[in-house]
Amino acid sequence: MSTWSVTYHRPTRVAEACELARELGHEARFIAGGTEIVSRFAAGKDAARHLIALDALGELRAILREGDELRIGALATITEVAESSLVNELYPPLVEAARWLGNVQIRNQATIGGNFCGAVPCADTPPICIVARGSVRLASAEGERQLTAEEFFVGPRESALRAGELLAAIAIPAQPAAAGARYERFGMRRGSAVAVAAVAARVVLAGGRISEARVALGAVAPVPLLASSCSRLLEGQPPSAQLFAQAGEAAAAEARPISDIRGSAEFRRAIVRTLTARALTRAASRAGADMGADSEGGSA
Repeated sequence: MSTWSVTYHRPTRVAEACELARELGHEARFIAGGTEIVSRFAAGKDAARHLIALDALGELRAILREGDELRIGALATITEVAESSLVNELYPPLVEAARWLGNVQIRNQATIGGNFCGAVPCADTPPICIVARGSVRLASAEGERQLTAEEFFVGPRESALRAGELLAAIAIPAQPAAAGARYERFGMRRGSAVAVAAVAARVVLAGGRISEARVALGAVAPVPLLASSCSRLLEGQPPSAQLFAQAGEAAAAEARPISDIRGSAEFRRAIVRTLTARALTRAASRAGADMGADSEGGSA
């Protein structure tokens, strides 16, 4: 059995962590909760020579209101996000998405920053942040820059992080009064199974019509995919079951799924149709539309 040695670093300042990462280059990895990188090490898929632990950077763990934004530190665990009264007050659909992730043990250890930085297409928290017009704050030794949540994802396991940068926080802007959002996903079992397909939807109503719509797809494209054609179909229309069924068709057409052991591409497209209509129905109900019995699923 092959072995390798790893040097462990534990910086106490964000700038120090970023400087270390820049100096050590491709042989270094940041480690937070460790649920992703430890499993990759164990499987022989990563042989980095340096681990830069972030657990001493307490400022990256805070969940707070900053102006009119909800700012969630990248080191906040998924359990902390799911149980945060502030997240539940300002953007409750993120609480729902966080509760889908893994099992209790994983949620207690995994961080929301890790869920983003892993850049896996099936991650649960990015799509619901994307539809909320969320952004990411990327820190370096020189300061902080901002990208939209959708811009952060470049490809499977590839993000927009530059050498010497780390994800500091995810920010969610204040949501309009007549807005509603919902995250729906399908997995092969409820436990710790990853999503086979997932859909996040947010609608804003004005005068009985949809003034703004955003739909993001998970696990059916190389990145969490903002379904722009689907959104354009919805805007300006009164919410209805027929409209949302059409949106499901549009979202399925925009999806770029693969076939693997969890399902064929055709199966995933069929799930996207159903999940899109369901997510939009429940999001519209939360925004104040009367969607009847189909809107069951709780309030935002």
